[in-house]
Amino acid sequence: MAEQPHAEGGASPKHETLMEKLADKLHVGGKGDSSSSSSDSDNDERPRPSAPPAPAAEVKPSFSDSAATAAAEAKAKVFRLFGREQPIHKALGGGKPADVFLWRNRNISAGVLGGATAIWILFECLGYHLLTFVCHGLIFSLGVLFLWSNASSFINKSPPRIPEVIIPEDLVVNIALSTRYEINRAFANLRHIALGRDIKKFLMMIAGLWLLSVLGSCCNFLTLVYIVFVVLHTVPVLYEKYEDQIDSYGEKGWVEVKKQYAVFDEKVLSKVPRGPAKDKKH
Repeated sequence: MAEQPHAEGGASPKHETLMEKLADKLHVGGKGDSSSSSSDSDNDERPRPSAPPAPAAEVKPSFSDSAATAAAEAKAKVFRLFGREQPIHKALGGGKPADVFLWRNRNISAGVLGGATAIWILFECLGYHLLTFVCHGLIFSLGVLFLWSNASSFINKSPPRIPEVIIPEDLVVNIALSTRYEINRAFANLRHIALGRDIKKFLMMIAGLWLLSVLGSCCNFLTLVYIVFVVLHTVPVLYEKYEDQIDSYGEKGWVEVKKQYAVFDEKVLSKVPRGPAKDKKH
């Protein structure tokens, strides 16, 4: 009987150790659950990569835009006289001279053409001479202005306001430079043709000079200038009005000219000896 308490006292430490082991296991498992739950919460809180943006849909041109583009391309490929790629207004230089030639302002164009016609009639039909006309005009203008200036004090009228005319230096320099450039370019073209390097330009130059000689034998210089002036005031405006029809006929004529030139080149020009391709350097 004396050993029973000792046996119970020895069994209690084993029981406590077993309970402690179970408690430790449960505690460890709880920590694992908490760590797993915390890791799950961390994973939930991490920003997820956004989905790649959807590719933008290609905007297809509408039927009207494609039709307008096709029409513009077709119009650009249409044959134009002299290889012209710009509107007739820009081809004439633009600005006020082109407006006058194309009759943008009918009053100004009619006045310019009427003045040129009056000058031509005065010199060509009435036999007036240029020097006589200039002298008589100056005599009349100076006489009227002189009398008006002296008579203004007697008739209580203000004297005439005569503007001071000064030709700017820049204008004269620009005109001189432009004229010099054109003359040098003409000399260079004549030299190129005279060296026999381009038979086509040679024939065109001969034909142009022959045509000018024929016109010069039919009329004098003043009449020729007036004819050119009238042509500039009539042909461009008619061409602008009937551009498509004229270009159509011009294309047919140009094709025929090219055919005839090809035949002439094969039979005649190809047999003509040509000059050296380059100048010899001394």
